[in-house]
Amino acid sequence: MDHRRYAEATDDNRDDLLAVLQRVLPATGLVLEVASGTGQHAAFFGPRLPGRVWQPTDPDPGARASVDAWAAHEQATTVRPALTLDATSDAWPVAKADAVVCVNMIHIAPWEAGLGLLRGAARVLPPGGPLVLYGPYRLDGALAESNRDFDAWLRSRDPRWGVREVADVETAAKAVGLAPVERVALPWDNLVVVLRRT
Repeated sequence: MDHRRYAEATDDNRDDLLAVLQRVLPATGLVLEVASGTGQHAAFFGPRLPGRVWQPTDPDPGARASVDAWAAHEQATTVRPALTLDATSDAWPVAKADAVVCVNMIHIAPWEAGLGLLRGAARVLPPGGPLVLYGPYRLDGALAESNRDFDAWLRSRDPRWGVREVADVETAAKAVGLAPVERVALPWDNLVVVLRRT
């Protein structure tokens, strides 16, 4: 049985996001991915980031099966088997990581999950280690027209979900020792937010 799930949106901006990762991630070490979803990103990024080991995670067993299936399909030997990780929990399965990456989670989860992600990244990262976030964001309260329907759809599914204000994310990050260092605008009205452990 093929356990691979497919999300069309994961192909959007993956090359642009890879270019950012190649620039901001350490040259070697463990990259912890929080909320790996289908696993398409893990299978794509892992082989294209030589010197790094990619550790995918997800709280959903179906997603973890998909991650492992994608890694096997792409023969992504630097991608480890997916682990269970609940961002809201203080008990993470990885005690230390050289970098943390989270793609398209903060808006499809309660705000508590985003706060847990920031706390957890601050715990596992060394000084200077990056947390790289990617997804749609509000900028000074403004939401790109292309994301308005998406935000409404998210909130209709769960009122705790929705496109976040990037300044709120950065303020919460500072409170746990993660300094905002860069924002990179990508097509499709998405943003890469880079933070580093102080």
